[in-house]
Amino acid sequence: MSLSINEVSITQLLVPVTGNCLADSVGQQLADAIQLGLFVKGAQLPSESVLAGQFGVSTLTLREALAALRNRGLVETRRGRNGGSFVCGPAPAAAARLRARLRELSSVELRDLGDEWTAVAGTTAKLAAWRASDDQIDRLRSLADDLSASKSITARTRANSRFAIELALAAQSERLTRAEVRLQGEAGELLWTPLPHSLQADEVAADLHRIVDAVADEDAELSRTLAETRTRRNMRFLIGAHLELTAR
Repeated sequence: MSLSINEVSITQLLVPVTGNCLADSVGQQLADAIQLGLFVKGAQLPSESVLAGQFGVSTLTLREALAALRNRGLVETRRGRNGGSFVCGPAPAAAARLRARLRELSSVELRDLGDEWTAVAGTTAKLAAWRASDDQIDRLRSLADDLSASKSITARTRANSRFAIELALAAQSERLTRAEVRLQGEAGELLWTPLPHSLQADEVAADLHRIVDAVADEDAELSRTLAETRTRRNMRFLIGAHLELTAR
């Protein structure tokens, strides 16, 4: 069965939380999903009982997480018969916030992130070459086009991140899809941090088109190599940007 981001079950995107600060963990997953456009503007979130069950938390904890999202302007709560929590849309990316986040990360953290991201991206692309449907390949091409045409940080983040998540869906792996959502939520936005030597959207989009072509040709090894190469380029930018920012 061919699934797109808009059709995928919520259980493929959200994972149970454990440990301390449960409300913060729940809120972060929901915020990431909103920022990445997985929950579109105006969409109604699942009921509190469904979300609480999915995250493995109490409804009280879930309500605390939703309150934090309301304070950030990411959701609004409507009362009444047709009430619930509705998505207000992603918050515009602030250049200063992105630079601050990138400055705070260490080179070791970024290297470890890159190791995981490269492994996930490569495996995802390889499996997609074996399993992707024609509809999924068309969606991937469209997202690469969206990235090439994007003008804002938010638009670039959404197109690039959705491409990676759609590729994971094409791989038909629930675990890889969840891993990619987490990675994109953690650092997908940072790839578009405004700096003198920032990533160029059209160059990244060209690489994404090459990946789609390899997937369409069912060339698993080339798909893996291209995806890993693109991810390594992304990580070289992030590490270089971190060093540049910390040297100031």
